[in-house]
Amino acid sequence: MPCLNAAACLPRAVASVTAQTRHDWELIIADDGSSDATPALARERAAADPRIRVLAAPETGPRGVAAARNRGIAVARGRYLAFLDADDEWLPEKLARQLGWMQAEGLALTYTGFWRVHATGRREVRVPARVDRQRLLRGNVIGVLTAICDRDQLGPMAMPLLPLRQDYAFWLDLLKRTEAAHGLQVPLAIYHVTPGSLSANRWRASAATWRMYREHAGLGPLPAAWYLASHVIRRLIRG
Repeated sequence: MPCLNAAACLPRAVASVTAQTRHDWELIIADDGSSDATPALARERAAADPRIRVLAAPETGPRGVAAARNRGIAVARGRYLAFLDADDEWLPEKLARQLGWMQAEGLALTYTGFWRVHATGRREVRVPARVDRQRLLRGNVIGVLTAICDRDQLGPMAMPLLPLRQDYAFWLDLLKRTEAAHGLQVPLAIYHVTPGSLSANRWRASAATWRMYREHAGLGPLPAAWYLASHVIRRLIRG
């Protein structure tokens, strides 16, 4: 759980983890240099539950959400990795349902549906049952708050240090190691749309997607343009 000045929402996110019906988890809260009460709140939660650990922001080295997630990945002790930003939530049965399914089917990378909540209401974001790398290039269907990765099958991993679209680039990287990612078509998390967030600006997000296609995925201009057009059309249809 990366966090930066998240005092207003961090308690809600942490509570959604501690409320899980499956109890064999650890929560790593990686602060990214907060100047508000976030570090104190995180330490308070960790003192109350030994399954919670807090990583202070480094004095030197890379910053940003990808770097914070990578610091958590580096110290995580479990076989499975899941991600939750400090302004989002999991529903109580998320880990039990998704991990139970992964373990029963031997799946390496999974994701689920989720609720998208904003000031005027909420809507369910539905996901496909399966996506391979070629299909994912046409548009990201894996919500970072829903994904779980099996490190035994996928090996060592780290998110690319990109300011935006680092999770999208990460899934594309992982899909070079496994045939497909599989979707549980049930909403098991809540994504809160934050006004003014980096990802809420669609033009900026589209520009970041273009750079990711060209500089990280290594696509030529024509394939990158085709995939970006597909991505933008998908977002417009989804609303």
